[in-house]
Amino acid sequence: MNATALATRLLTERPRPRGIAGWRHAHWLAVGTVCLGAFLGQLDASVIALVFPALGRHFGAGFAAVEWVALAYLLVLVALLAPIGWLSDLVGRKTMYIGGFAVFGLSSLGAGFAGGLWVLVGLRAVQAVGAAMMQANSVALVARGVPGHAMRRALGIQASAQGLGLALGPILGGMLVEHASWRWVFWVNVPIAVFGILAGWYLLPRTRTTGAPAAVPGPREGRTGTHRTGTHRTAAHRAGTHGTGTHRTAPREVARFDLPGLLLLTGATTTLLLALSTASGLPLPGWAVAALLLASAVLALALVRQERRAARPILAPGLVNTPGVRSGLVVALIGYLLLFCPLVLGPVLLTGAGVSTAHAGLVVTLLPAAFAFAATVGGGWLPRGWSDVTRCRFGALLTAVGLLLFALLPASDAVAFPLLVAGYGLGLLLPANNALVMRAIPAQCSAVGGGMVNMARSLGTALGMALSVLGVHLAGAASGGRTVLLALAAVAAAAALLTRPVRTRRTGP
Repeated sequence: MNATALATRLLTERPRPRGIAGWRHAHWLAVGTVCLGAFLGQLDASVIALVFPALGRHFGAGFAAVEWVALAYLLVLVALLAPIGWLSDLVGRKTMYIGGFAVFGLSSLGAGFAGGLWVLVGLRAVQAVGAAMMQANSVALVARGVPGHAMRRALGIQASAQGLGLALGPILGGMLVEHASWRWVFWVNVPIAVFGILAGWYLLPRTRTTGAPAAVPGPREGRTGTHRTGTHRTAAHRAGTHGTGTHRTAPREVARFDLPGLLLLTGATTTLLLALSTASGLPLPGWAVAALLLASAVLALALVRQERRAARPILAPGLVNTPGVRSGLVVALIGYLLLFCPLVLGPVLLTGAGVSTAHAGLVVTLLPAAFAFAATVGGGWLPRGWSDVTRCRFGALLTAVGLLLFALLPASDAVAFPLLVAGYGLGLLLPANNALVMRAIPAQCSAVGGGMVNMARSLGTALGMALSVLGVHLAGAASGGRTVLLALAAVAAAAALLTRPVRTRRTGP
């Protein structure tokens, strides 16, 4: 068997067992499989802050060094979500998703055995590769695997799995560090990853029927669909496949990967987060902040220029320029910024006011708990006639009210109600916004679009953490935290104004 035949065999996705594929509720099994990855990714994102003190003691390192255990993960995740979404359109979303579980599980196993801090940082970067392989495909797998009438509910269930992971992370991390070891924070991922591989193999439907790489529309191809007719002429159409699942594309398509775009995206996000980290106390020269911000701006401008002329851009300007997609991506970024800032600031404000760490964790958990509730069943309390746009706007305004109350009330149990309000609002905002974005994206570009949605989420998460630490560093825990919360309330109100109705563009090959 030659290399080409072996690659084709490995990339060919296996169908589900007939008994599962023929069941009329089989799509909910696929949603549950996607939820495993969503839960695992957010659990790992929220649990890691609990091990910083233990890592510092074990490796004899300061916080400025230990924080790279989280920073490396976020940087790699933000940089790889879009390109992995592009690659998934080539090799298949099911294949990439299952591979993500394997990479994440193996790197988690290695992280638990890490003998040095920078070895751990490197393994966390590998973890992020696996997380990107899962997250870049999660929204696309849900959006394309369930009936249209059930998409909002399915995306809400996925969002609730993320919220559950966020809520359990601090509690689980504290228990493992206190009663076992910081190593178990990573080892606990391994059985979940193994279960995810098995579930993906048997429960996810095929997204491709051959192992040959598929064509991905370029910037011009992505814009060929007319708004007047709602049709889309794609590379797959011209190849004569018309949605059969068999893509006959020359291998040269794979070679056109936008490596310059990937490098520019990585550089722009890395320098931005490094600038914020340096301004927050990272021991670098004072001029480094300005230099890093300038470098980030230059790289971002170069990225825009590169993506406009690239044959196969990783950020697909043709999709970003689709009505409703650009604003939807901004709202996705804002939503996760609004979610993670209070998760960081809440414990700081509460413990600074004399509340115990354990009790502060329980109070702050109300935010992701309310988020998970609203994303699944809480939306059913709203009028049935409300559109996704109306739900987005209402959720954003609720979030603004909750954050405003959080900023104004004393740091005590009194902030429990504002956290519930803000979490409920975010649980309405994010699933409805994701549904709007995915409806606006042509079907043949779903993985690229899903990757961009998840990249916006991860960048929002990173910015939420970085801006929270910056505010506390510049103005102190109490004053800085409340100032950031007031600013977040204004940003949430702005998100309501950004939401726009979109024309559904779900026709594809």
